[in-house]
Amino acid sequence: MPADTSNLDTLRQQIDQHGWATTPAIIEPDLLDEIIAETAVVEAKRRGGMRDPLAISAGIRTLAIHPSVRRVAESVLGPRCFVARALLFDKTERANWKVAWHQDLTITVQHRVDVADFGPWSVKEGIVHVQPPVEVLTRMLAVRVHLDDCHVDNGPVRVLPGSHLHGRLTADEIEAWKVQHPAVECLAARGAILAFRPLLVHASSPARVPGHRRVVHFEFAADDLPAGLEWHRRS
Repeated sequence: MPADTSNLDTLRQQIDQHGWATTPAIIEPDLLDEIIAETAVVEAKRRGGMRDPLAISAGIRTLAIHPSVRRVAESVLGPRCFVARALLFDKTERANWKVAWHQDLTITVQHRVDVADFGPWSVKEGIVHVQPPVEVLTRMLAVRVHLDDCHVDNGPVRVLPGSHLHGRLTADEIEAWKVQHPAVECLAARGAILAFRPLLVHASSPARVPGHRRVVHFEFAADDLPAGLEWHRRS
């Protein structure tokens, strides 16, 4: 059930307890249309995803500082939080993928700096990725803005509520969670926000009725990284 954004304490409590919460539609349709128009050509070439849409879309840069997006992020992380990464997803007939159960364990940084407990490292489309210590991930929040309605037939995110409270889980531990805890589908209207903790175990299935399911995914952080590491973005 969507959280009432007029009561941010309730939204924060839902995220603290369950690992996720959704809002009603709170982003203006005109801004959503602007983002769709700006990203349509590049998105079509990439078939379903874009790793750094902040560099391409003025609308997404506006969305990153939108008061409703900020209120959701600040309710959990505090007023000093910032966007450390943005992604754009679109599940269509040509890019109708399945995502297995997992936790989001990777962040993006400007340059590799060998620091204790950071690793393994990788580079994707020129962007440096690394797995940080769990303590970094617990101070982050994913904020997803839906550019289209997300319903039961177009491959919504499914989550295992409460799994974010147990740190980094092994594959066997994730399997046990799947058996012991019922999954919940995170449905959302166009213009709604889904916020969740990176350590929340989540997945998605291919859409049963393929069509656009466009999502702008922001990863908010609240702290500096240690020993000379710098976030890839700080918006």
